[in-house]
Amino acid sequence: MFDYETLKLIWWVLVGVLLIGFALTDGFDLGAVILLPFVGKTDSERRVVLNTMGPHWEGNQVWLVTAAGALFAAWPIVYAASFSGFYWAMLIVLFALFTRPLGFDYRSKIDNPNWRSRWDWTLCVGSFVPSLVFGVAFGNLFLGVPFMLDDTMRITYTGGFWGLLNPFGILAGLVSVAMLTTHGATWLMMRTDQQIFQRSRSAVQLFAIVFLITFIGAGLWLWLGIQGYSVTSMINFNGPIDPLSKIVEQNNPGWMANYTQYPIMRIAPIVGIVGGVLALLAATINRSALAFLGSSLMIVGALCTAGFALFPFLMPSSIDPASSLTMWDAVSSHKTLGIMFVAAAIFVPLILIYTLWSYIKMWGTVKVADIEGNQHDLY
Repeated sequence: MFDYETLKLIWWVLVGVLLIGFALTDGFDLGAVILLPFVGKTDSERRVVLNTMGPHWEGNQVWLVTAAGALFAAWPIVYAASFSGFYWAMLIVLFALFTRPLGFDYRSKIDNPNWRSRWDWTLCVGSFVPSLVFGVAFGNLFLGVPFMLDDTMRITYTGGFWGLLNPFGILAGLVSVAMLTTHGATWLMMRTDQQIFQRSRSAVQLFAIVFLITFIGAGLWLWLGIQGYSVTSMINFNGPIDPLSKIVEQNNPGWMANYTQYPIMRIAPIVGIVGGVLALLAATINRSALAFLGSSLMIVGALCTAGFALFPFLMPSSIDPASSLTMWDAVSSHKTLGIMFVAAAIFVPLILIYTLWSYIKMWGTVKVADIEGNQHDLY
């Protein structure tokens, strides 16, 4: 079995993979449903949009549950601090996500335009809110979260929900919304035709530009206007769990130290920007699969950019930097990480194979004629 230090790094990578998996899969159905009232002008067209993700949306949301479970198992202190500090934000996301199964299941139960229109907008808002809040939460990590630990590892949080809605947090939220909406639009380009395809193509062109502007803007703001954190005392990578045993200072210019120390990390923001440009150009020439590849690269690049900049921090503290939680000192025991690694090595490949198989078996273009010929069998 791997040593403690290696297992900590492995689980940092694995949780990152789970978050990327969630953003890639659930991201396209969140983005597509955000566009639901805009790319679907008739009831049949909106049902086409819903049925492009009909077989997959429930399974896609499991990635979020899995990521939260992995966070709890690998870094329980981070789980406790984040779910306490972001409590109201988490509740808002949870209640927004509640509307999605209700909307999918009940929207078409009654053949009434007002009923269906209300559910369409409910689904749109229920997908927009999580997309925004996820980005706002990530943005606030770079500013530091107002919490501290006492000698017994008890967490005290001094912030509130409205404090999360600061200018940089909102900008990060816009990056998230633009990124996922672009991804949803490229998905619709691959799975639809005619008018829905054309409107989705226009959405890709619009939101890819918004992503590029906000992503580059957030990076410049982070580089020039936000002081980053650094661990200035030696960490015992294989030692006991003790987040308060280190010294943390705000001497990292704009969270850029890792990009200077490890130049290979610069690939991440380049991939994000190249992905946005690729999605934009591919949509312009009606290459839907290439556009989807571009939006996927946007997501991978953006999330890796954030993760690499924060490394090794998971949850910096703005009021007591020494209480900041890192992947080295807010982690579970060596034995726990080892057992979970064995389970992940077995089950994660199986899940990936099954997910790929399900997409292959249920692939195809959804057309208005399919909807009108199956009024009672589809969403």
